Order: sequence, then structure tokens, then C-alpha cells
Amino acid sequence: MTAGTLLLTGAEVRALLPVEDCIGAVEAAFRRQSKGAAPAPAVLGIHVGAGGFHVKAAALRLERAYFAAKLNANFPGNPERHGLPTIQGVVALCDAEDGRLLALLDSIEITLLRTGAATAVAAKYLARPDSSVLTLFGCGRQSRAQVESLTRVIPVTKVYAHDVRPEAAAAFARWAGDSLGIEVKAVDAAEAAIRAGESDIIVTCTPARRFFLTRPMVAPGSFVAAVGADDAGKQELDPALLAASTVVVDVLEQCATSGELHHALLAGALRREDVHAELAQLVAGKRRGRADREEITVFDSTGTALEDVAAGARAYERALASGMGTWFRFGE
Repeated sequence: MTAGTLLLTGAEVRALLPVEDCIGAVEAAFRRQSKGAAPAPAVLGIHVGAGGFHVKAAALRLERAYFAAKLNANFPGNPERHGLPTIQGVVALCDAEDGRLLALLDSIEITLLRTGAATAVAAKYLARPDSSVLTLFGCGRQSRAQVESLTRVIPVTKVYAHDVRPEAAAAFARWAGDSLGIEVKAVDAAEAAIRAGESDIIVTCTPARRFFLTRPMVAPGSFVAAVGADDAGKQELDPALLAASTVVVDVLEQCATSGELHHALLAGALRREDVHAELAQLVAGKRRGRADREEITVFDSTGTALEDVAAGARAYERALASGMGTWFRFGE
């Protein structure tokens, strides 16, 4: 039995959890969830001042049983106001058999990696396999994880990137060109709207509080991943777009209260029963993926703790094998 708790920094998490491995871990977790190896995840959220805190918790049985609780602070104004990340927090990983605190992991990297991985998993089932053009709205750190993950499962060759801060879009374009070797063009809002209509995939990862992506902007056959709306006050997609699309959610109950689905339900554009599937049902083959080349598909990604426990457990197991991390005891 390993004594103590393992502390893993963001850099260590990134080194321990390559993008491909995170995608595999997240997809396997959804498959296990569909087979009853994971109870329903739980969420607690509190808004304060210019941001908020949320706690997401889940359990998952792999080779051993794990529980993870992620405490995240989300303050969108941090980069400009304080020079701090938008998201800060920690993932507590526990043994679900005896309750031992196994590890504390930086939540920034876990959140970035597992959110990008979930989009990639959804794209495997919902995007056209030959998709090559991506329009990206929002060029913060999450945008990098989204593109890194998508390029592992879809042959993306061209990206149009838009951010309300032009310098962020320009920085993203330089990074993607240098790191991924793909063609990236930073565009303003007007061109982004045009390019969205020419794209196979559209990803929205912004803190927007009013929708900006509408049905006329999206071409038949597109796959849309809505990543930014992780609480009830955020919205990126026009409810009419969801009404005209095949909608898949990560967690139905969560999306109904805090995702794009939440706004579509309030607007009367959709009913819960209109949702095609949860992602776990696609992964397990219980519901179909894309039906044809003309179908518009939407993935409403609010972020589930199932992804956190899957990514955290994979990083922890690799740290044990490699000797990475710092051991400590709270009682000493």
C-alpha cells in the first residue's frame, strides 16, 4: 500500500497525460459509464463577484475504484485584471474502496485536457470523417486543447480563429502553425461568421452570455462543439440552431440546467426528449452517431466529473510507474 498523498503540478500532469492517452481514457470512461461502472456525477456551483466556484465529483471503477472531486474557480476577467488564469483549482483523487486521498492534481491541465478529449470523442461519432476545415470562436488556453485533440481524430488542415481580443487570435494562430503544422488564419467577427459557413467543424469556447452562432451561419453536414456554456448564465448557440440539429450532450441533467440545452429548453425550442443521446450512449453503440453527410450535429459539452476522474486516474497511475510527483502527508 502506497503511503501518503501524491502532489502533481500542472507541468507534471501534462507530461504524464499525452493528448492521445487522455482521449482514450475519456472514451473508455464513457463506455464504462454506459455499463454501470460509474454512478451519476454530482455538481455544486456558487457564484461570487466576478466569477464563481464549482465542485464536480464522480466515481469510476477501473482496475481499482476511484473517486475524484474537482474544485475549480472560474473568473473570466482574471487574465486582463490580475494576470491570473481564468480557471484555477485542484482535483482530489481518492481510493473509492477505503477513502484514502491518493493524489492532489492541478486542475487547470486536467480541465483543459479532458475537455478537449471529450470534444474529440464526440467528433469521432458526430463529425464527417473527412472534415478538414475548422472555425474556432475563442482563443484562450482551452482553444489549444480543442485543436490538439481534434487533430488526433479528424484530418484538420485549416483553421479560422476568432477572439474578441485580436491579439489572442493572432497568438493562437502562431502557436498552432508552429506546434501543429496546420494553416491557421486569425479573423475578425465578420469573416468568422462567413468562414463558419464554409467549415466542417465549429468549436465555441468563449465566456459569452448571449448566443452568437446562429442556424444560418452553419452549413449542412457541420459538427458543432459548444464548450463555453458551463453555467446557466453562459450561452453561445442560438436555440434555433439546436432545434435544427441532432443534439448530443455529455450529461443530460447537467446540460438541462447549465448548458446550451438549458437555453433551448427555456426558449421552447427543444424538449428533453428531443435530445438524441448522451455521449456515453454513442460510445457504447446504444445510439447511432452521424446519420448522413447533410446532418448538422451539436455536442453540448458542460464538462462532467467523469472526465476528471478518468484523466486524473490515468495521470496518477503513470506517475506511480514513473516516479514523478512529490509525496506528502497532511498529518506531518
